Amino acid sequence: MAPLKRQAADAAGRLKRFLYRDGRPGRVMRWANRFDAWLYARGISRVPQAAVLRVPGRRSGQPTTVPIAVADLDGADYLVSMLGREANWVRNIEANARRATLIRQGDEQPVRLEEVPADERAPILRRYAAVAPGARPHLGLGPKASLDEFARIAPEHPVYRVLGDPLSSR
Repeated sequence: MAPLKRQAADAAGRLKRFLYRDGRPGRVMRWANRFDAWLYARGISRVPQAAVLRVPGRRSGQPTTVPIAVADLDGADYLVSMLGREANWVRNIEANARRATLIRQGDEQPVRLEEVPADERAPILRRYAAVAPGARPHLGLGPKASLDEFARIAPEHPVYRVLGDPLSSR
């Protein structure tokens, strides 16, 4: 990468980490995330992996939404927490028996999420870095990093396999 391009990428990464200080979005990013969720739920995105995850809040029970990138690998879909285990959506998922609604292109699908063991996450994390460039500053790796490098950070970033929810048909 050319030195000027690398400096620009480093500056963008620092800005992104600043906007998510302490692993939580600041005021500007909360607004941007709400706007992205609105766009993604309606299928208005240049990114085919863009989706919205809706899950009841663990304390309020009120639905919360978060824009999310779906990493597709070997015929399966995965959700990755770029901010780690303490991300609000991860805590809400865990409090709600790993059930949520995934909204893509205006289509709502009740889902159940199955956590992927850390030793199986590396290829999924690499795919996620490829489809979610905004997550790269939080992961600290790009899609060309080795699987060993992704295996090193895997325990810090929960990964969930998206499954249909059999309880939703009742």
